Amino acid sequence: MRKLKITEMGRMSVEEFHAADKMPLVVVLDDVRSMYNVGSVFRTSDAFRVSAIYLCGITAQPPHPEIHKTALGAEDTVSWQHFDNTMDAIQSLKADGFTIFSIEQCEGSTMLQSIQLDRTKKYAIVMGNEVKGVKQEVVNASHNCLEIPQYGTKHSLNVSTTAGMVIWEFAKQLLIR
Repeated sequence: MRKLKITEMGRMSVEEFHAADKMPLVVVLDDVRSMYNVGSVFRTSDAFRVSAIYLCGITAQPPHPEIHKTALGAEDTVSWQHFDNTMDAIQSLKADGFTIFSIEQCEGSTMLQSIQLDRTKKYAIVMGNEVKGVKQEVVNASHNCLEIPQYGTKHSLNVSTTAGMVIWEFAKQLLIR
């Protein structure tokens, strides 16, 4: 096998990306500290044509060299908004008809592999702070919580790793035909 060159991959231009249909998914970052995590979420969101990223609270905003280091330009393709307070983002999404999932270990949470999405609906996933997770008030305002099963000794995954896994599951159900 031969590795493909970038020019052989047939990727969209920035203009084509902006004009393309997007997956009906918004990623909400709730006080994510690491700009590298923020950049990684931008890059994954670009790969799966996520509609937008909502950067909330202390979550850094582009342009910034540390975000760019992992986003590699995806901060210029994926739409984003900043909210001082995550609850303002949640209220806006609910008013626009989104179903909100906090990605958190909660009583009664749904395991990621068990979720059944409806292609006619719009969704938002909330990714929490690297230490404290998703704020309890945001969990309370969510329609449900999604959890990734884990079988080792650690109680959590890196936020950008988690985002990649969850976005992929949503893409399998909402984007890939």
